[in-house]
Amino acid sequence: MATANEHPPGPQPPPLVVARTFRAPRELVFRAWTSADHLQRWFCPAGYTVPEARIEFRVGGAFDICMRSPTGQDHWTRGQYAEIVPHSRLVIDMHVVGEGNALLFRAHTVVTFADEAGATRLQVVQSYTLSDPSAAPMIQGASQGWQQTLDRLEHEVARIQNAVPASRSVVHATFRIERTYQATRSQVFKALTDPAAKAKWFAGGSGYTLMERAMDARPGGRERLKGRWESGVVSTFDAIYHDVVPDERIVYSYEMHLDERKISVSLATFEIKAAAAETRLVMTEQGAYLDGHDDAGSRERGSSFLLDALGNSLKA
Repeated sequence: MATANEHPPGPQPPPLVVARTFRAPRELVFRAWTSADHLQRWFCPAGYTVPEARIEFRVGGAFDICMRSPTGQDHWTRGQYAEIVPHSRLVIDMHVVGEGNALLFRAHTVVTFADEAGATRLQVVQSYTLSDPSAAPMIQGASQGWQQTLDRLEHEVARIQNAVPASRSVVHATFRIERTYQATRSQVFKALTDPAAKAKWFAGGSGYTLMERAMDARPGGRERLKGRWESGVVSTFDAIYHDVVPDERIVYSYEMHLDERKISVSLATFEIKAAAAETRLVMTEQGAYLDGHDDAGSRERGSSFLLDALGNSLKA
């Protein structure tokens, strides 16, 4: 992180105060400040995007955000959370840096969340320490920038709010899929358990951008695949392995999320069987589909597509 100049030149800009009322609970508005997924959707003025963000939501944790201008110029804020009072107050020490990570100015940012007539009143107080006089116009434009940024926060709060189901339900369904591959059992097992081999076939299709991938296929190990679709929806596959018998059997359970909403919890079993000179793979999945997401047929079609992709990867 850039180090603040202990003796900044000239007079310092006055603090900035902006506020906005959101028709949503404090917990929900507060949540929009707690992860890279959320902040990448809204933490920038109109016309800008946030292509990169590293957020560690803890006191002392990173608050590093890259804002990209409409002309493609990147502006980095390197900071950290200095204080966290859940649903009530955040203090973020931000350092805006330029070329070569040189400090332009410090923005000590205090965000408060308060109940107001069934809504949430958010206030941002930002105090500046200017290190490079050439950055003064950035601070002068901060008021307008924050108003546009809070406009985007309103959309993010509404998106999170819409993800909360109006009613709760669970629908149970089971499906079974079989495939026969011209490959050995060990080759099929590797395609299911080796991170590099599985990456060749286990992912979204057209319009899908990978955000995160991790895999540890052993009992107690976890697997995670996260990506964003062209619509902006983020899907997350989060699994834990319970039984792994080399060349014979794999059992894991997994959750699926769309954005913040958990849509299903499933138990998947893969049985790897010899079939003459080929290998037969039998997948059985038992799912609990949550709060209106009861389209088990869609999950079965998606799984069939992936097992076909697995077969194609074995031919490569």
